[in-house]
Amino acid sequence: MGTHTDNTTAATATSYRLAVIVGSTREGRFAPVVSNWFAAKAEEHGDFEVDVIDLAHDRLPDVWAPRGSEPAAVVGAVGARLAAADAFVVITPEYNHSFPAGLKNMIDLFRGEWQGKPVGFVSYGGISGGLRAVEQLRLVFAEQHMVTTRDGLAFPMAWERFDTDGRPTDVAGTDAAAAVMLDQLAWWTEATRSMRSRRPYGG
Repeated sequence: MGTHTDNTTAATATSYRLAVIVGSTREGRFAPVVSNWFAAKAEEHGDFEVDVIDLAHDRLPDVWAPRGSEPAAVVGAVGARLAAADAFVVITPEYNHSFPAGLKNMIDLFRGEWQGKPVGFVSYGGISGGLRAVEQLRLVFAEQHMVTTRDGLAFPMAWERFDTDGRPTDVAGTDAAAAVMLDQLAWWTEATRSMRSRRPYGG
């Protein structure tokens, strides 16, 4: 797997900055298995420079600073990485038919960093594969003035879908599904980045 950066250097003319956001913060979580695999796939795709933002490591505050005051250092650092991104992929489990509270906290902490950009989803869980969490995230990100890819990846009974080396048991099918979503994301990324360079988004 390639190296994931956490800087805000400009992407090349032929690549896009993709922030992969790992939404689970539970101890013993399955998220790293999914995120490590997906980040490698995104890099192999060829259109993206990948920055993994793991909310278990980049711990954002639950209590926000008063409006107008200086935010915590981690908020500024994560915000800079989101602002530098051209596109996002959220990796989320499903908790009680929804997505984790820490992920909602992150989405709400920022605004302009999200606007006018595309987002895709990789979900995992029990029988539903996290799809109910994704359907709710689509509504939340629409409010943040974002476009979501039609296709994503979902792993029902996720712990049975990866081998001990962290590779999907259905390599061909899973790789094909990832390619579809990444192709859609690249299309929307090119469209939105081009438009933002010509006309700032007015959300």
